[in-house]
Amino acid sequence: MPQIFSPGANTLLRAVLVLTPCLLTGGVFALYRLAYSPYATQVGVPVDQPVPFSHQHHIAGLGIDCRYCHSSVEQSTFAGMPSTQTCMTCHSQIWTEAPILATVRESSATNRPIHWTRVHQLADYVYFDHSIHIQKGIGCASCHGPLDQMPITWKQQTLQMGWCLECHRHPENALRPPGEVFNLNWKPAGDQRREGLNLSKQAGIKPIQEITDCTVCHR
Repeated sequence: MPQIFSPGANTLLRAVLVLTPCLLTGGVFALYRLAYSPYATQVGVPVDQPVPFSHQHHIAGLGIDCRYCHSSVEQSTFAGMPSTQTCMTCHSQIWTEAPILATVRESSATNRPIHWTRVHQLADYVYFDHSIHIQKGIGCASCHGPLDQMPITWKQQTLQMGWCLECHRHPENALRPPGEVFNLNWKPAGDQRREGLNLSKQAGIKPIQEITDCTVCHR
């Protein structure tokens, strides 16, 4: 009976047995890295808007408080987007003919809102409440980054579940005094963890087991 397999068949089989697990492991690792890469998370990627709004100019340059535009952030689950009338409070007096603001003037004249592009888009199955985070002492910069340094807004954090859980497991690392929540340049004067533990007690932060329960964010 003639030989079915060539002399190199054993070598080929050994190569397949060795390479297949390596390729599978490499593929899983590549997918994992992709899921956390800027391509997937869009972290650090500027987002095009109908009007190139500069947080840097309005916050660092003009000293405008976050709450002037995001007026519902302390009471609502949603931070709120400023209406065109909010923009026109200033721009009916200054930069009234600037080409860059043509979309704003058109929105005001036609009474049609500007359709801004969301920078932070959570999945529909995720519940997030801005107001409770602010009331407990989480600063804007903890999630949104140094907005006062952003000429065009981009996502600073992934907002993936692992990132959120890390904060819920160790809230003391992010807490700040209530009066400093909207201060983008605030830095702890001493040991953040020690001060954060005191602030956690003052704010009535619930036990870690409760704030890491699935039902907190998935309802």
